[in-house]
Amino acid sequence: MNELTKIFQILNSGSKDDKINILESSSQSNDPEIIRKIISMLNDPEISVRGEAFSSLLLNKNNISEFLISSLSSENNNDKGFSALVLANRRDSNAIPSLELLTTDPSAMVRSCALGALGYLHSTQSSTKIRNCFTDEVLEVRKSALEAFFRINGNIFSSEVKELTKGADDELLLLISKVSKNM
Repeated sequence: MNELTKIFQILNSGSKDDKINILESSSQSNDPEIIRKIISMLNDPEISVRGEAFSSLLLNKNNISEFLISSLSSENNNDKGFSALVLANRRDSNAIPSLELLTTDPSAMVRSCALGALGYLHSTQSSTKIRNCFTDEVLEVRKSALEAFFRINGNIFSSEVKELTKGADDELLLLISKVSKNM
């Protein structure tokens, strides 16, 4: 059995600890098949395995951006959402156009992750895409949009404040007050 087959076998059906060990030891891989497999591990049932996959991708010093950006169009929500966060933490501004597309994804989790990533990247050019999420039906997405808007020093309009406060919880009201101070 060759090394790649062994790695895949462990990542597909090994124990949690074996998967984590393989992910740790593969964190500097530049093999496209291994990178894609690590990205797919962002959807593992074990949260500790997902976390190790995230860390492995984040710490990889190779140029793996094309693989991460490609995963933003995956059918899997964890792959999309967590890859968005990895790209943001890697400060990969090349991902901004793809992240903007995710602000309208059917999954609220993916929308929130994309908004968080845009805010973390201080993507001022994304202000309209972020602003469009102020009216999202999901409270967590609206919070992410406001937080991202706060990070890019955006100014919300007084007409938006009224809309944003509908059904708001204390956390959202605090975010609104932070952003409103910038007005």
